[in-house]
Amino acid sequence: MSDDVDIPPQNEVQRLVTQAASGDTRAFEMLYRLHLGRVYALCMRLTRSEDRAEDLTQSAFVRAWQKLESFRGESAFSTWLYRLTVNVVFEAQRSDLRRSGHLVVTDDMAVLDRQGHRETPGIKIDLEKAIAQLPDRAREVFVLFQVEGYSHEEISRLMGMAVGSSKAQLHRARKLLREMLDS
Repeated sequence: MSDDVDIPPQNEVQRLVTQAASGDTRAFEMLYRLHLGRVYALCMRLTRSEDRAEDLTQSAFVRAWQKLESFRGESAFSTWLYRLTVNVVFEAQRSDLRRSGHLVVTDDMAVLDRQGHRETPGIKIDLEKAIAQLPDRAREVFVLFQVEGYSHEEISRLMGMAVGSSKAQLHRARKLLREMLDS
């Protein structure tokens, strides 16, 4: 999947959104083509799986088509779409957890480190690979805050965690990234 399509001016995107909301599938196809690469990249960063990212990208666009009438234009369409995508990814992850019955509830952050962090001593790795190695919660908060520009309050609502937990996970992610990139 590629994201080398130039996004047209906001008024053109809004015109496409209006047409698509009234049932114009060609207009929605244009919106799909314009945003496919970035939505896929977001799904990839959050899931670390190409197959899962492809599935969730498609789910996000299906959901966008279904909910397009609810887009009020208070923010850019891309902002609305990326938030919707994050919600689709987190809903899928919660569903997976319910199905697997594997949910870890702990105050001991070391437990999470043992579960999600695999160190590769002596090997220089690039930032994307380092981000992919972060424990799930730390990676998700890092991507939402540093890459997608969400505030801790927004992350708190999206992920169902306290604002302080979001800040702690971001701090943890940065610390782990520094350690991985310095090794």
